[in-house]
Amino acid sequence: MYRNELIISAVFTFLFLIPGVSFATDIKAGEKAVYDDLRSHIPEDKFKKVDDLYKKWQEVQNNKSKAIILDIRTRGEFDAGHIIGSNNIDSGHAYVLSRKIADPNTEIWVFCRTKHRASYFVGTLYKYGFKNVYIVEGGIKDWAEKGYPLGNRHLGEIKVIKYHKELQEDYLYREDM
Repeated sequence: MYRNELIISAVFTFLFLIPGVSFATDIKAGEKAVYDDLRSHIPEDKFKKVDDLYKKWQEVQNNKSKAIILDIRTRGEFDAGHIIGSNNIDSGHAYVLSRKIADPNTEIWVFCRTKHRASYFVGTLYKYGFKNVYIVEGGIKDWAEKGYPLGNRHLGEIKVIKYHKELQEDYLYREDM
């Protein structure tokens, strides 16, 4: 009896648990392959840093450029602090941009928190046929760390003193609604 249970256990492990580990590895490898593929569609001269975005932002603010500055973070992230005058489309909604912008040569500067979501988004735009899209590596994180101005719809213009991905706070009481 014990031998039969051992055999059944071994067969179960082989059939169900070991392939599960393999699938997890395949999924990670698959995600990386998709990420790398989308980034490969972005021309090398379209990878920019936050300082480049700041210069472009100043041109837009001074009406010297019609470039679109596009924040693809979630609405909650955007509302917490965003580049003043930037537009916001959630990173999962790249398909909406082709409905909003008809000219594939429109200059668009895309950023997220760092660069991961922007890589997917910009790569997708190039696959759609857009030709003048820049990806800002470092995103809002580097923008905030450099002390560049941000806006918040409740506070107005704000400046981040120290960036925290997730600020940990202890509350005596906080009601979440």
